[in-house]
Amino acid sequence: MTDLAEPGAITQTTRKDWTSDQEVRWCPGCGDYSILAAVQMLLPELGVRRENTVFLSGIGCAARFPYYMNTYGLHSIHGRAPAIATGLAATRPDLDVWVVTGDGDSLSIGGNHLIHALRRNINITILLFNNQIYGLTKGQYSPTSEVAKVTKSTPFGSLERPFNPLSLALGAEATFVARTHDMDRKHMMETFRRAHDHRGASFVEIYQNCNVFNDGAFAQITGKDNRGEMLIPLVHGEPIRYGPEGEHGVVLRADGSISLVEVADVDESDLLVHDEHRDNPGLAFQLSRLSRGPFEPTPIGVFRDVERAEYGAEMARQIEETTARKGPGDLRDLLRSGSSWTVS
Repeated sequence: MTDLAEPGAITQTTRKDWTSDQEVRWCPGCGDYSILAAVQMLLPELGVRRENTVFLSGIGCAARFPYYMNTYGLHSIHGRAPAIATGLAATRPDLDVWVVTGDGDSLSIGGNHLIHALRRNINITILLFNNQIYGLTKGQYSPTSEVAKVTKSTPFGSLERPFNPLSLALGAEATFVARTHDMDRKHMMETFRRAHDHRGASFVEIYQNCNVFNDGAFAQITGKDNRGEMLIPLVHGEPIRYGPEGEHGVVLRADGSISLVEVADVDESDLLVHDEHRDNPGLAFQLSRLSRGPFEPTPIGVFRDVERAEYGAEMARQIEETTARKGPGDLRDLLRSGSSWTVS
């Protein structure tokens, strides 16, 4: 990164300012290109500074992302980006910390780091590229691959039920949870904007195509001719409807379940009104499981956006209160105090 602005200066940037001099080395046609473009186009609109922005990643195709951003960044260890981001965000609240990860990186070896970053409500923005496959290692099945998926590592078909990333995030009590896809730049940019502006842990699942090892995994719902019938837009405060004419909808049944209906067959007042600020994540969890896979009508947008104390701020408050009560600690005395000590 070069040409840091003077402290306090108002910086106006363009996409070019956020683009590094590194050659982008993803397979031609990969969905990662459109996600990268959406982020590079959004950041100038946010009015943030390159020297205060950090992109962290683990291992995988998506993990090359920091190379292509003209910011600070770190290509870290497999699955560990949320842990590194936790330390950075908690100690440097002045930074915008983004985590770029994939379904294999964050939902397998990194699963534990992911759920604890979410439950602690660390002030980071997590973008999970979900292509339902291990692309970097040449096409093994991943934690989001469907049952019976035939790959190099499951020649007779996968036996495992896949993770639902949004359900996982909501189960971990993430305060911001959303879904978008790589075929709609406008939707991606607005979703990323909302995630960035949220104070606390933001989790965004991005349906992303791997045209080499899992081509067309989401085509039945994200294809241009299919979106109208297959994507269910979630808009806060509005009844959940979809279809070219809004002819389909979602209702909440008396037994607490939700289901798809034809709007003409019900009273319009029966349609479920989306409430992304609902504190209880139960209804958002049900919406995340409305589709059994990317071949049925699938909700897209912000599922949950609630306020909760952010970990870094609470840690700083705790330290400040303790220091005011007991005075500043002395690290040298602590290190020279012997092999054990008492914490009161």
